[in-house]
Amino acid sequence: MLRERYPTKKIYVGDVAVGGDAPISVQSMTYSDTEDVKATVEQINRLHFAGCDIARVAVPNMEAALALKEIKEQISIPLVADIHFNYKLALEAAKWVDCIRVNPGNIGEKGRIKEIVKACQDRSLPIRIGVNAGSLEKEFDVKYGATAEGMVASAEYNIKFLEDLGFTDIKVSLKASDVERTVDAYRMLRPKNDYPFHLGVTEAGTIFHATVKSAIGLGTLLLDGIGDTLRVSITGELEEEIKVGKAILKDSGRVKDGLNIISCPTCGRIEADLVSAVAEVEERTKHIKTPMDVSVMGCVVNAIGEAKHADVAIAYGKGSGLVMVKGDVIAKLPEAELVDRFVAEVEAFAEKCK
Repeated sequence: MLRERYPTKKIYVGDVAVGGDAPISVQSMTYSDTEDVKATVEQINRLHFAGCDIARVAVPNMEAALALKEIKEQISIPLVADIHFNYKLALEAAKWVDCIRVNPGNIGEKGRIKEIVKACQDRSLPIRIGVNAGSLEKEFDVKYGATAEGMVASAEYNIKFLEDLGFTDIKVSLKASDVERTVDAYRMLRPKNDYPFHLGVTEAGTIFHATVKSAIGLGTLLLDGIGDTLRVSITGELEEEIKVGKAILKDSGRVKDGLNIISCPTCGRIEADLVSAVAEVEERTKHIKTPMDVSVMGCVVNAIGEAKHADVAIAYGKGSGLVMVKGDVIAKLPEAELVDRFVAEVEAFAEKCK
């Protein structure tokens, strides 16, 4: 069952709202050397055109931090600086970016965090407390190990530290490289504060493994009502991170956008070239943003039942088939004509819903 989203504080990363009643945003991260301004801007623009809401860049050295000004001038989506180890990089990055992400486990003594907080307060920037199971502060690692409990303890400690400094423009992530610890940590921390959560399974691997892990982990949390922004971490993929993230939001029910295409699994009963038909339908309807259920079924066993519940449907038979709208048959046509008529009916239905 899809639960209501937990009520959370709304913060702003640039002009993108995160938390509260804001839509759940999709993020990604470049893999270019950030000091290579041209390559980094090119990757951010690719993400932008793929539908990314917020882009993050690694800031491993001062050259990268100094490049942020020029990068920011050439992009159109909010920019997050990812800081590890050297707090002085955060101080430079804060002059140009829209959010600072810090990993409390490797920044070091708390005086450095105070300086980062001051820099962010001066520019009204939010801070993402990014807790990773693989890099907990020593005291939490010793006491709890790399567990969900350790991640939550670290997050609570660092949230309170920032609150004691009068800083509350916070979002939190609790990432592990496996689904179970990730889900457990977010579930454990969620009732304890109202800060927005950034969801993700870190180091999730190549596209196949990352898609599966993220669909299970992020999908589970979204169904629980947990999550205000997310990233699907895929090794070496940019646009695919956005594509998968948006699909998880859609198929979890958190976003009503575009077509939900229902098609039967291939089996020996199929009486048409269903694989080609579904591929053509996907390509020819990808511009439609109206939320709709459409069905493309290859035989009579499931076709009529599914079509009754779809907004627009094809029910293939041998050499011909039916086009149906809201369960009513509106045409019986030869197989070669079905997709054209189906697409026309989908477009007409979308137009009526505007």
